[in-house]
Amino acid sequence: MKFTLSWLKSHLQTDASVDEIADALTDLGLEVEGIENPIEKLRPFTIGYVNSAVKHPDADKLRVCQVQTDEGEKQIICGAPNAREGITVVVAKPGVYVPGIDTTIGVGKIRGIESFGMMASEREMELSDEHDGIIELPSGEIGQSFADYLAEHDPAKVDPVIEIAITPNRPDALGVRGIARDLAARGLGTLKARDVTAVPENGASAIGVSIDDDTLDGCPVFCGRLIKGVKNGPSPQWLQDQLRAIGLRPISFLVDVTNWFTYDLNRPLHVFDADKVAGNLRVHRAVGGEEIVALDDKTYTLSAGQMAISDDNGVQSIAGIMGGLETGCTDETVNVFVESAYWNPVQIAYAGRALKINSDARYRFERGIDPAFTPEGLEHAVRMIVDHAGGEASEVVTAGAVPDTARAYKLDTDRVVSLVGMEIPAQTQRQTLTDLGFVLDGDQANVPSWRPDVQGEADLVEEVARIASLTKLVGKPLPRMAGIAKPVLTPMQKRLTTARRTTAALGYNEAVTYSFIDQKAAELFGGGTDATMLANPISSEMSHMRPNLLPGLLQAAARNQARGFMDVSLFEAGPAWHGGEPGEQHDQVAGILVGRTGPKDVHGEMHPVDVYDVKADIEAVLASMGAPAKVQIMRGGSDWWHPGRHGQICLGPKKVLGVFGELHPKILAAMGIKGPAMAFTIFPAEIPLPRKSSATRPALKATDLQAVERDFAFVVDADVEALTLVNAAAGADKALISDVRVFDEFIGGSLGEGRKSLAITVRLQPSDATLTEKDIEAVGAKIIEKVSKATGGELRG
Repeated sequence: MKFTLSWLKSHLQTDASVDEIADALTDLGLEVEGIENPIEKLRPFTIGYVNSAVKHPDADKLRVCQVQTDEGEKQIICGAPNAREGITVVVAKPGVYVPGIDTTIGVGKIRGIESFGMMASEREMELSDEHDGIIELPSGEIGQSFADYLAEHDPAKVDPVIEIAITPNRPDALGVRGIARDLAARGLGTLKARDVTAVPENGASAIGVSIDDDTLDGCPVFCGRLIKGVKNGPSPQWLQDQLRAIGLRPISFLVDVTNWFTYDLNRPLHVFDADKVAGNLRVHRAVGGEEIVALDDKTYTLSAGQMAISDDNGVQSIAGIMGGLETGCTDETVNVFVESAYWNPVQIAYAGRALKINSDARYRFERGIDPAFTPEGLEHAVRMIVDHAGGEASEVVTAGAVPDTARAYKLDTDRVVSLVGMEIPAQTQRQTLTDLGFVLDGDQANVPSWRPDVQGEADLVEEVARIASLTKLVGKPLPRMAGIAKPVLTPMQKRLTTARRTTAALGYNEAVTYSFIDQKAAELFGGGTDATMLANPISSEMSHMRPNLLPGLLQAAARNQARGFMDVSLFEAGPAWHGGEPGEQHDQVAGILVGRTGPKDVHGEMHPVDVYDVKADIEAVLASMGAPAKVQIMRGGSDWWHPGRHGQICLGPKKVLGVFGELHPKILAAMGIKGPAMAFTIFPAEIPLPRKSSATRPALKATDLQAVERDFAFVVDADVEALTLVNAAAGADKALISDVRVFDEFIGGSLGEGRKSLAITVRLQPSDATLTEKDIEAVGAKIIEKVSKATGGELRG
């Protein structure tokens, strides 16, 4: 957002300097990105007087001029048609940088004759586009700085230009008046009244307006007035100067008016050439396929649902974004229809992004302008047009109604201390809100229609603190309570912290990825539904809330591989979303391994990552988070896991603590990952909390009795899972059997088709007495019985 100092002062009565204003704006949250002060780049130029000018002996269009400067008479060769004796000019002496031609002047020869400088035109000094001749001044003292001369005689040409950054939550600051309002509330001046005397209505409008019923949510209100008998032409000089200063090219008065109000009052407008409009105007949604040649001379094809303004001949304007060339104003325009409408921000954002049109109107409408100002903004524009271009205005044509944005919140003046930590008198708080346009009714603060960002009581506190200046906030230590402070972290917060430390210690690099991902990536991991779609996304790559942490990590890995880093180990701990309502989110800890792991043997060789790498890692992280040691590894993971190469770590079939394994090749191809990738995902909320919370370690259960291990081999059907066999063996005697593990699998040979042999080791740990052979045989018999019943297998001979 750019504006000049004089433009600001048309709304703000102030004596503050440019630096004071810039400091205040940044402190108010409207960060100043730059200040362009034309007077500084013009200061090296001085005023001179042409004593004589004769034709160059070897060039018909060049003149050899003797110019009086502060350093005496200098010979300057000039090719301007108005270079002649007796005029006061602007001189750039050798060593002076000329911005308009990006050149530093030096001493040179032109057709054999030396020249000691140049006489400048307005375009060469970036004062205007005028370059038909050099500048002729009506007066001026020889040697005087041209910057000082302009500051005295034509200050608009050396008006400082301030550029500020606008955050999406402050659409009111997209107009100069909104910026002036903030500065006035800060105390840098007084906000000037900005009233308008409505132009008397002179008959009915020959152009009517209607809004289709299915479009009222996108365009609640549309106002317009027909003005007959206008005289279009160049804008007043002050208007041209202000537009040029902020980088806009003056076109014609009728066009410049709409651009000027866009920046002055944050009120985008459009002016139709009424004689080119066939019938009435209709605001509607496109059926799809309609084409329009816009004011930028480009042809756009509308998609179904996008809003448009049409007459009997078809679409004449892309609603809220850009008008059409067919009904645009020209120098011959004599009758105009002025449009002032309010458009739904989200729908404008979608349409503008789809059509790839970036206009000042779209930029403002998609952030939310003041809907209540729609009729008044029209009156401002009509008044300016009639005052400068003449004509008679019709009655106001209105379709729809101004949407009701009225809302009020309780002003608790004590909350500034609790929320911000600043002590601001209650009367100062009330005065601040009043200066910002809030209407106070007792302890209720009615929010002005131009502040869509204020949505609660805390926002009132923020406004008060912002105007008072957060730089005045003084750090104070929290009061020290007697005794030992109670823990403030929740069990989930402790778990996530522990998980981060453990995973980082395992060699993973922590990543913090965006919570927003594109729809295709979200769909790969079970999301991408309308429930998690953002209403107004930053871009198409950030349209949905992430259903899982893995897509963000995979995208980060893909970016690393694209830059030549093929071995990647990343993890993240944070929220994922399974719905769009409050509470429909859950915390996850996820990690990925791509490529090869670090040195694993004495030779320092690296091996490709495999399932067992992530299995060991997820078990270590789960153990650090307090997960039970005895868990089950089961199948049945989601579609993004490789079938048969992943496992779910469970406490029963419905209690999934985490998933680990290899990701599906289709997922890797869609995400641009080269080579296999291993990953794990942990669900911290599923880990049971300990029944008793204690800072002490549990009692050590140690025994002096020797443990005994026995091996068993069972012949079972090939489709029997090893886990079924292990669980059956472990259940034979839970008090005595401490561990069961598979150590061998044999398929084929004499076993026959469809059969396999699974060998297990069973560890028996007595606690009361040393086991006898009889005891061991009894447990072995139970194991054989349990396994046979659970799997249908038999002990291998």
